[in-house]
Amino acid sequence: MATNPSGSIRTPVAKVRHLGSARSGTQHAWRMRVTSLALLPLSIAFIWIVLGLIGKDHATVREALGHPFAAIVMLLFVPTGVYHMMLGMQTIIEDYVHGEHVKMWSLMANMFFCAVVGLACIYAVLRLSFI
Repeated sequence: MATNPSGSIRTPVAKVRHLGSARSGTQHAWRMRVTSLALLPLSIAFIWIVLGLIGKDHATVREALGHPFAAIVMLLFVPTGVYHMMLGMQTIIEDYVHGEHVKMWSLMANMFFCAVVGLACIYAVLRLSFI
């Protein structure tokens, strides 16, 4: 019997395809990494915009957030951040909630909560941009 020098029990095909035993965990991990990478510049831009608005009056804030650059940054930041949050909470629920019914309801509540938060934020940004 040939020994595997890396000590891994994954087949060569699984290594090439980056698939785990369940065939979905790697895709989930990749999505977390991609959203993390996308959130780096978006978070910096978001913080830069928000810090620039500290101490400003309401009309100035509305005008600044209605600017196309700020609106585009917000419209990219919100869904990316909400999706990343949903994936992270999904991982926590799958790992630490043990009852099948509770797990199922928790996952559905997670998806519903993220959808509501994301849609509310997108509506607010679009309203500031067009009104």
